[in-house]
Amino acid sequence: MRPSSQLGNVLRAVHRRYRVPSITEAVAVGYDNDRPSTTLAIVIERVREAVDAGRPPGDELKRTFMDALARLIDDAMRLDRGDPAFQATVLRYQSTIVREYASLAAHADEDRRAVRAAVNAVAHPAKLQRMSEGKLRDALTSLHALAAAASWRNLADVVHDILNLSGDAEAGPGIRRRLQPLLDGQALQRLARLDVLATDEHVQQYQSLWSRQGPRAGSATAMKQGSASRQRGADVEAQTAQALQRLALHLCEYSGTGPYHLVTSMRSAPALPGRTEYAKSEWDVVLLRQVWQQGEVPVFDLCLLVEAKASVDAATTDLPRLLRGLQLLASADCDTLYPFETQQGVVHIRGTSLATITADAPWVAEHVLYCSDAPAETAPRLLSSVTRMQLLSSEGSVAYASSLSHISPQPQRQARGTPAQHTPQSVSPPETQPLAAVWESLLNDPRWKTVRQQYSLLRQVRDLMVHVDDLSFSANQIATDIKAMPDN
Repeated sequence: MRPSSQLGNVLRAVHRRYRVPSITEAVAVGYDNDRPSTTLAIVIERVREAVDAGRPPGDELKRTFMDALARLIDDAMRLDRGDPAFQATVLRYQSTIVREYASLAAHADEDRRAVRAAVNAVAHPAKLQRMSEGKLRDALTSLHALAAAASWRNLADVVHDILNLSGDAEAGPGIRRRLQPLLDGQALQRLARLDVLATDEHVQQYQSLWSRQGPRAGSATAMKQGSASRQRGADVEAQTAQALQRLALHLCEYSGTGPYHLVTSMRSAPALPGRTEYAKSEWDVVLLRQVWQQGEVPVFDLCLLVEAKASVDAATTDLPRLLRGLQLLASADCDTLYPFETQQGVVHIRGTSLATITADAPWVAEHVLYCSDAPAETAPRLLSSVTRMQLLSSEGSVAYASSLSHISPQPQRQARGTPAQHTPQSVSPPETQPLAAVWESLLNDPRWKTVRQQYSLLRQVRDLMVHVDDLSFSANQIATDIKAMPDN
């Protein structure tokens, strides 16, 4: 499934503005060395090299790692410009009240739906219109209003009142049968407990920290931002498809091979025997080359897979899924013709073409692109956002952070009088002991393998990334070459 020589030349010629230096180059030029995240990226890569070579990383790397991680945590805990998500995690670690609140809040949406459904079963306005006026109707009207207002403690009191209206003829077994389970059930009790916990100052600080991360999931603002993000992604995908369509046309004209065919949103064939869990199952833009016609059905080989991303970080987090998706495609049987659903209809790809796929870096470099319109950073981050999150969220990091004086369990106050503008300093070894557990996880925990490989994966992603303008330029360059040929 090798691309035509001209396609390979185009892919090699496309400018790769998102590339990051090798670790050796980064160290040689003193690349952004004052940032703890850069130091961590360098140390982690040195650890990977040592582990892969079967030699111990050494005490100096351990000390450098722990010191850099301590500084990273120190920065994340700053009140003026820290990381509110991490601070919320630390506050949850410190406070049993906050932990209880967070645990209950995880069920809150489901509980609210269950309680409101139970209330609507007896107190929906359409039902109330058919009831005669009186205490029961007033109580049920209040019940529905409290559910709408999410006033759960008061709602529980009203349920009690309704169940006590034994003298009301309309408060019959039907209403009792629906409301008693509501009163006895866990959903209303959890929501009422959340109401109580929400008045605690630690919980209020926790809520404030979470609110600083952005709009709550499911809110109108979050939905609006999600819609805008999806539109951006769709725009990048459309630009990518246009550039590749021009490339396909120019390749046909230049090389006389093909014809090439471009499809979008190609879904993996259900008949592929490989494992689908956590694997990419839909490909944004795919360049195919027709190899023959089977009756009225054109048969294709796969030449190029392109994923359109609105941001560099999105590509970095996508790579593991992409590699598993390649393994799924490679599970094809050589003697089978596989139908793939696309936005342009069903296309049939030879199993022999798919079976040659590998997830190895050389193959991927020749057949896969990430395309974006995001600006390239002048100083790219060497520590990926996913790795940073895993380092910070580890138990040792949270335990160490909880001992710092940069935030207090009390809102708007810091422990031990530490000023907000405190300059991070290296801490004494006893204070960093919890970080030794993070170091051990990095060396020995299989779940941290991706962390150890984070820089090689980051470099691979950045090598695969091209800007849509650069892809368009390379596609147009073929047309220029064609016009310059003697026959033209």
